[in-house]
Amino acid sequence: MRSIIAAAAAWLCLAGAALAQQTPAAPPVSPDGGTVFVHAGRLLADPSNGVVQRDKTLVISGNRIVEVRDGFVGEGTVIDLRDAFVLPGLIDSHVHLTSEQNPNARLQAVTLDSADRAIVGAGNARKTLMAGFTTVADLGAPNDAIFALRDGVARGDVIGPRILASGSSVSIHGGHGDANGYREDVLHVLSSESICSGPEDCMRAVRTQVRAGADVIKITSTGGVLSNTAAGLGQQFTDAELAAIVEAGHRMGRKVTAHAHGADGINAFLRAGGDSIEHGTYLDDEGIRLMRERGAWLVPTLMAGDYVARVASGPDNFFTPAQTAKALEAGPRMLDMAGRAHRGRVRIAFGTDSGVSAHGDNAGEFALLVRAGLTPLEAVQTATVNAAEHLGIQDQAGRLLPGMPADLIAVRGDPLEDVTVLERVVFVMRGGVTYRNDR
Repeated sequence: MRSIIAAAAAWLCLAGAALAQQTPAAPPVSPDGGTVFVHAGRLLADPSNGVVQRDKTLVISGNRIVEVRDGFVGEGTVIDLRDAFVLPGLIDSHVHLTSEQNPNARLQAVTLDSADRAIVGAGNARKTLMAGFTTVADLGAPNDAIFALRDGVARGDVIGPRILASGSSVSIHGGHGDANGYREDVLHVLSSESICSGPEDCMRAVRTQVRAGADVIKITSTGGVLSNTAAGLGQQFTDAELAAIVEAGHRMGRKVTAHAHGADGINAFLRAGGDSIEHGTYLDDEGIRLMRERGAWLVPTLMAGDYVARVASGPDNFFTPAQTAKALEAGPRMLDMAGRAHRGRVRIAFGTDSGVSAHGDNAGEFALLVRAGLTPLEAVQTATVNAAEHLGIQDQAGRLLPGMPADLIAVRGDPLEDVTVLERVVFVMRGGVTYRNDR
């Protein structure tokens, strides 16, 4: 009898799992399924115009804003933010949720599998959401791990921000994005299907990533700081390979963004029709002209530059010699680059490269953007309306208007006077669900 009961229980578990796979869970909605009234003392509903309204009520039904009313109105479920500053949930256009730099990072590359990475990513996703970032673009992670995490958040099974994901980066053999510095047999295990050589093979890599589930194509146009190889920071793909990648991505309905430090790799990618530049350390006048002419976006990731420079020059440096040399070369240049880009009227979207620096500290980027010459309002715009346009999700994020998802945060103080208050978020709502309320 016990064996029969055990067999029946096992069958029910398997059937339940199969049913769960066939029937996606609905996205989270307001806790009681009814209307929620958010009383906002100060409200920056549309950062594009910088208008701060006072004494407003956001009326939320399900997971969307249905109305913005004057005064503090509504009965039933009321969230009191009358002494706070309310603004749209923030957007980070460049994170790596499934990892974080640490002294054991190279060992973890061969001891953690995709399932481990997904679990790590779930913890980092929660930290990111609690820091006020309700949408992120993950630009470089194992396909299985990041796509499972993205879909788990979308179903409501995992707490985290909305995730757009590239999966594995499209990179050259032996370049930044490929495995480097391990034994030959280990290198073959760690290398992914998105590594390519030659235009045709690189088109295959792009199509492979789209088939795997990529929302955006991320490539490594130049060398990178944290790849363990002394290959420099200049262009790595050929012009023909870049053209093939961009064409393949656009034909498949995907934007293509490039990790790029050296000016040669930046400009070659822009001439190939690429959509945005991540980092942009050695951006020159030609690159600024190309970005402005083509409407390309810059995601400057100033926190990453600041972090690698501090680690490489500090007493507890855990980078390899190749990484250290590049960190000391590139890190200190990024703040000046962002200032020149801003003065050159390049469109800037917020991105941190978190996973290099710690997850949950994303808002530290705002102060660096202001140091680079942006006003506090311009810095806020990079993480709201700019990032939404950059990612093509203007109807889903960046503003608090009727019809938009109810993704909002609140802080004490005025971020248009002092952007560092965004490092101390006290309220987070995503999709009509309150995840943080320190009021």
